[in-house]
Amino acid sequence: MSNAQDPQVQPMIDNLPEKTGKSLQEWFKVLTAASFEKHGQMVKYLKNEFGITHGFANTIVLLFRQEQAGGPPKKEDLVAKQYAKKPELKELYDVLIDAVRQFGEDVELAPKKAYVSLRRSKQFAIIQPSTKSRIDLGLNLKDVNAKDPLIEGDKWSGMCSHGIELFSLDDITDNVLAWLKEAYTQAK
Repeated sequence: MSNAQDPQVQPMIDNLPEKTGKSLQEWFKVLTAASFEKHGQMVKYLKNEFGITHGFANTIVLLFRQEQAGGPPKKEDLVAKQYAKKPELKELYDVLIDAVRQFGEDVELAPKKAYVSLRRSKQFAIIQPSTKSRIDLGLNLKDVNAKDPLIEGDKWSGMCSHGIELFSLDDITDNVLAWLKEAYTQAK
């Protein structure tokens, strides 16, 4: 089983035997034998019957269901789904990605179900189509006081320290790109 789409998952998988008493493949056998249909049922079963923490149980179930579906979704498919009902925002996403790729060859794009994580040695930004008319650019910035266009706080699910709301190509200014570059620079 390959989890190349999300390198942050691998340490959790590696720690399963120590933390839960079984390897990922052993947990897959347990879930196969249990024959549950729903995600929540599987998570509850692992937590209640085996005393596994929610984080490990949820990860095991997500990976189990992924394997049952033929493997992890392709990165392109995740991005396409994000913009399927918001096609007018895809151009904003493309402009941001083109800009980020010019920062360096060490930029990694890690699409998730609802957003794309931008990483270097660690996550420095996310691009999330939050509404039909807005992309949220979440940035991880240290020691930066928010000033227009930056919004401070955990507005973006606590994953980023700052954010910028983008509604059109005109909103992707040199200032916005400079903040994105600063987040990249800080993620050494």
